[in-house]
Amino acid sequence: MNIKKVLLPITVAIVALIFFSVFVVKEVNQAIVLQFGDPKKIILEPGLNFKIPFIQNVVFLDSRILNLDTPPEEVIASDQKRLIVDAFARFQIVDPLKFYISVGNERVARSRLATIINSRLRNVLGQQELQTLLSKDRSKQMSLIQELVNTEAENFGIKIVDVRIKRADLPQANSEAIYRRMQTEREREAKEFRARGAEMAVTITSTADKDVSVLLANANKDSEIMKGEGDGERNKIFAEAFGRDPEFFAFYRAMQAYETALIGGETSLILSPDSEFFRFFGNTKN
Repeated sequence: MNIKKVLLPITVAIVALIFFSVFVVKEVNQAIVLQFGDPKKIILEPGLNFKIPFIQNVVFLDSRILNLDTPPEEVIASDQKRLIVDAFARFQIVDPLKFYISVGNERVARSRLATIINSRLRNVLGQQELQTLLSKDRSKQMSLIQELVNTEAENFGIKIVDVRIKRADLPQANSEAIYRRMQTEREREAKEFRARGAEMAVTITSTADKDVSVLLANANKDSEIMKGEGDGERNKIFAEAFGRDPEFFAFYRAMQAYETALIGGETSLILSPDSEFFRFFGNTKN
């Protein structure tokens, strides 16, 4: 019974000793073993590892490629145009010991990197015109920024994998001014289009009126020609008829005169019964 009482504390002590001596490094981590704050061992491979309990402790660092969103930064281009740039970066801790000594933890590292990236953005993009920053040539500037940031990030044991611009916008005041300028330009174009349309309408109307006048004049001319030709043909027929039978022609002309003078109207005629006008009425004396 006494042996059990002795073995139980010993067993508990051994289990506790093993528990505090063993640690596991996962595949997504790398570890630094510290002894009273001083680095003693760097572990880059995943697996089961040991440390001196209560004397040594372990700091785990992420071995994956991490994302960093920097706060939007106002950049003044070389042509004095302002642009709000929202960038992001991807980085990886490649030297855990240098990382731990220089920045200590990931939170501080992110803050330092954000400051460096924004500084390099202003320096590099500030030497370019706004048109260049908004064109495909921007990728060259981003490569230069990545190279410059990498130079400084190496001091922290960090490698910059990529630097990109998520969004590049004009400041609010500039956007409103550009909007007003675009609106004015569109209104000017609309007025110009309407003026051109009115001018074309006047031209088309004038041309149509001219064509109508020409068509009417030609039609009147053709009508007069045809009428003249008809009158000539009629006179020719009358002349031929008169030559063949003068008496019948005189009778025909008298009938036309009777029709014109005696049918309808309010005109009064006073003629002698033996007038030549009534020659074809027969004997009017009886």
